[in-house]
Amino acid sequence: PAVRLKAIKKIYSESATLNHVADQVTGFDAINESVSTTQKVLPSNFVFTKQSPVIINNGIGRLVWGAGPAGQPPVATGMDIVQFHDGKIGALYVFLDSGLK
Repeated sequence: PAVRLKAIKKIYSESATLNHVADQVTGFDAINESVSTTQKVLPSNFVFTKQSPVIINNGIGRLVWGAGPAGQPPVATGMDIVQFHDGKIGALYVFLDSGLK
C-alpha cells in the first residue's frame, strides 16, 4: 500500500474520485484503501491484463481489462474509463462486465 500510495500521488489529482461497483471515494488515501480492499477479496494468483490497446480521446481514456489466474484466460472482464485533469487522473470509473461480484 505504501508504494501504491506514492504512485497514486504521481498520477492522480489530489481531489480525484474512484468510482466502482458499490463504491465511490475521493482523495489519495481513500483511493489507496479502496484498491487494498479490492485486492483482499481477489484470489492471490489473480492478475489484471490489458485486453486491447488503451485509447485516449480529448482527455478521456479507456482501458479494457481481464482478471484471472496468471497465464490463463480471464475469469472476469471490465473496463476503466478515466477523465484527465491537467495531465492527471481526475476521475476513474470502473465497469465490471462479467465474472467478479
